[in-house]
Amino acid sequence: MELLIKNVRVIDWAQDFYGDVYINKGKIYEIGKHLSKECDTIDGRGKTLMPAFVDLHAHFREPGFTHKEDILSGSRAAVRGGYTTVNLMGNTNPVSSSMDVVNYVKEKAKKIGLVDVNQVITITNNLQGKDISHLDILPPTVKFISDDGKGVVDNKITLDAMIKAKAKGITIMSHAESPEMSKVDMRMAENLMTWRDIELAKFTGCKLHMSHVSTKEAMKYVINGKKEGAKLTCEVAPHHIALWGEGYRVNPPIREIEDVNFLIKAIQEGYVDAIATDHAPHTEEDKKNGAPGISGIETSFSICYTSLVKGDKISLNKLSEIMSKGPAEIMGLNKGQISIGFEGDLTLIDLEKEYIVDSKKFLSKGKNTPFNGKKVFGEILITIKGGKVVYSNQ
Repeated sequence: MELLIKNVRVIDWAQDFYGDVYINKGKIYEIGKHLSKECDTIDGRGKTLMPAFVDLHAHFREPGFTHKEDILSGSRAAVRGGYTTVNLMGNTNPVSSSMDVVNYVKEKAKKIGLVDVNQVITITNNLQGKDISHLDILPPTVKFISDDGKGVVDNKITLDAMIKAKAKGITIMSHAESPEMSKVDMRMAENLMTWRDIELAKFTGCKLHMSHVSTKEAMKYVINGKKEGAKLTCEVAPHHIALWGEGYRVNPPIREIEDVNFLIKAIQEGYVDAIATDHAPHTEEDKKNGAPGISGIETSFSICYTSLVKGDKISLNKLSEIMSKGPAEIMGLNKGQISIGFEGDLTLIDLEKEYIVDSKKFLSKGKNTPFNGKKVFGEILITIKGGKVVYSNQ
């Protein structure tokens, strides 16, 4: 597969220049100016080329909840949002506690061919919070384990899971929420489990990734843990850096302006490794009945670009770092940078295009978003995976 993108502004975590990018056999083969090749060519004049985005945290709902989303609709939504890689959580039905579910999801995603999918295994069997014996038979291909949506309540089980994860080189993804505190105070629920998981990670030496960090206190624990040498990474979600004080139901909740400002400061100072969507599509009925979550993979870049870059908080290079390079490195991928030898996964963007979010036009089955009707900048024009155009609105 050959593709040449010409006359384009090229941006990743470390570069910002005008030129051409040539992809051959799925990888970035040549970068320069005035390149000429006998192959399909895209004229990127006036547009910006960035590495495709990598989503560390998403829900495609298959198997079991395909009325909310399925792998095809989720994949279509992802490429529309500029993503070519997604890391899917295990709260499916059946629960992703075995390689049967993993293999099913990966095989179906491969047949669809729009995005690369990694399916996460749960920490406890069937998300019951008790049995972790299934971890003993996991193959080396498993990268992450997570009880996302719940968090593991028992301290000893968490400790034992971390010991097993360390032995296998697996990263634990923490949904930090102490359920006994959730009905009392959701801030305390996140803060307590964040502190506990980081302390246990320091004790065991396992790799820990803190998902959707949303409070200033939790982020302070992350920063201190990193300074103290924990093998620790973290993500923040677009809605937690663009919204505050709203009643839209998501878990963890939308926080206060002080939390938003502290999260942005942590991004600026290099403590945030990734922006992850926590794409959580729901039906209209489920949302009315209180289901928490936002369908966010199609609007993630625009929300972050508008809030952070247009808002003069960070550079576009920094945004590329935490939407592409950082999450790709956490997943161990040869992606996230526009450099020779890296996968030819790219996205062409019109940074000057202002548009109004219209959830009715989402390719995701989930139309649930608090951003509906909001003006944002940065429209995804084309998404390229391995040199092949997998999305275009041209």
